[in-house]
Amino acid sequence: MEKTHLFLFDIDGTLIPSGGAGLLAMQQAVLDLFGVKNGLEGIDLAGRTDLNIAYNVFRKFGEEWMDACASVFYGTYMRHLAEELPRMQGCVLSGVLPLLNALNADPRVATGLLTGNSERVARFKLSYYGIWDYFKFGAFAEDDIDRNKLAPHAQARAKALHGVDFPPERTFVLGDTPHDINCGKAIGAKTVAVATGSTPRDVLAKYKPDFLFDNFGDVPKVLQALMG
Repeated sequence: MEKTHLFLFDIDGTLIPSGGAGLLAMQQAVLDLFGVKNGLEGIDLAGRTDLNIAYNVFRKFGEEWMDACASVFYGTYMRHLAEELPRMQGCVLSGVLPLLNALNADPRVATGLLTGNSERVARFKLSYYGIWDYFKFGAFAEDDIDRNKLAPHAQARAKALHGVDFPPERTFVLGDTPHDINCGKAIGAKTVAVATGSTPRDVLAKYKPDFLFDNFGDVPKVLQALMG
């Protein structure tokens, strides 16, 4: 059966909370690289790409940005992330595993990632929580510094893998921040907001997502709303 529906998931706050491990690891990376505690202060993190964050960190401390800077930043961040994840109380969010199992069992559905994480960070986080293998493709921080320009990369990889052009009305971008909603709207996709991250439901509602859930706990209800 040909695939007809494309689901693209954000990671942090949507699939998992890492218990603050990601933020701590990034703060430690900035401390290692620039010798400054709380070096992320004043930098917008929610819904941003790792590449955008790295660029703004280097700019904040007056360092010239070069392509190699991203690799240095990611490497330092990853080293601390490996230390912090086991210390924190992260988890797979309510309903996520049943939802992913249902989507992967449906021959109509292609499931990928649309995340501001770099690919190596995404792989590490989701492997740690046991759900990396649900996703065969995605778009990541390396693809573009602008979160709103990531979705076409995920669409292209979905087409390359499945041989299908997924129309906007059957493409779903799922996330927990206004940035995720805007990212989906940028390609005309159906936007699915979930209030399991740091953004309250009422704030998410102001950005007019096509669907808004408190969480993914009631999987039949979610699937009925999205798939009909």
